[in-house]
Amino acid sequence: MENKKVVDKKKDILAMLKDAAALLIITLFAGLLLGFVYQLTKEPIEKQEALAIQKACAAVMPAADHFTELEYTVDPMLTEKLAADGVSVGTVYEAYSADNRFMGYVIEATSSQGYGGNIVLYLGVDPFTEPFTLNGVSILSISETAGLGMRAGEVLIPQFAGKKVSGFTYTKTGSANDSEIDAISGATITTKAVINAVNGGLDVAEELFAKAVEEGKVSLDE
Repeated sequence: MENKKVVDKKKDILAMLKDAAALLIITLFAGLLLGFVYQLTKEPIEKQEALAIQKACAAVMPAADHFTELEYTVDPMLTEKLAADGVSVGTVYEAYSADNRFMGYVIEATSSQGYGGNIVLYLGVDPFTEPFTLNGVSILSISETAGLGMRAGEVLIPQFAGKKVSGFTYTKTGSANDSEIDAISGATITTKAVINAVNGGLDVAEELFAKAVEEGKVSLDE
């Protein structure tokens, strides 16, 4: 007859096995449930994300009907130039009218030199003018100082709309021409970061359009 210690040990092992089996079943069930929920919500989430992108694009290219993502790699020399100003370029979209006429670009540009970190924005560019027309700018992400840099959307962004310039600078004494942007008082770093991102986006638009014309994808008569 087994002694009490052996019996107790067997009971402990059985209890551990039961607990492990229960945990395994719970884990498998939770995994299946998460997978089911993911599949159930994947399509609606993707649709909402697509709508959000369309809305953001429309904010800077309001005359466009729809937008198509463009596969694009920035030229290494331009990448180096942008990096020197703390700028990188993300997704690029082509804007089209309802009758599928190409209208311009929406470019995602990021400055890493904001006072509080990255500043991400969209800019809409009409390349059929000389210089290009900056239809509008919309900030997607910003974490600057409240009451100072966080006023970028209120103070800086409206100043870019409809400007036909090849690049911008900032001033603290009142803009004298379209290429000058009035800085946010007490937030020069934020002002400079936003302007660098916008200028970088304009540089990218220029490269994109020149390449499209060269390859015959876009006509200057459009």
